[in-house]
Amino acid sequence: MAKRGGFPGGGMPGNMNNLMKQAQRMQRQMAEKQEELEGKEYTASAGGGAVEVTVSGKKELTKITISPEACDPEDVEMLQDMIIAAVNEAMKQADDASAAVMGSLTGGLGGLM
Repeated sequence: MAKRGGFPGGGMPGNMNNLMKQAQRMQRQMAEKQEELEGKEYTASAGGGAVEVTVSGKKELTKITISPEACDPEDVEMLQDMIIAAVNEAMKQADDASAAVMGSLTGGLGGLM
């Protein structure tokens, strides 16, 4: 009685084996690129440079620089808004860089990812 399903000889066919090797290679490349991205920094400013922030590739706020002119005790809300705007822009830069790098690695997969 013949076996049902499976492949002759019990092994994977050549195409499946190649596909597995490609997937493993892509996984390694993605891990390397992710590590590379996490080591980068993204800086953005707001208020004409009155507030400048830096975030890491891990999306952690690492630095804030506030010029003395931005510290108006009568308008704290303006300073808060500038900080939020600068942080959001730096985070967007980190997201865009990550999307571009990962998109270049997975671009050939079509609907698989």
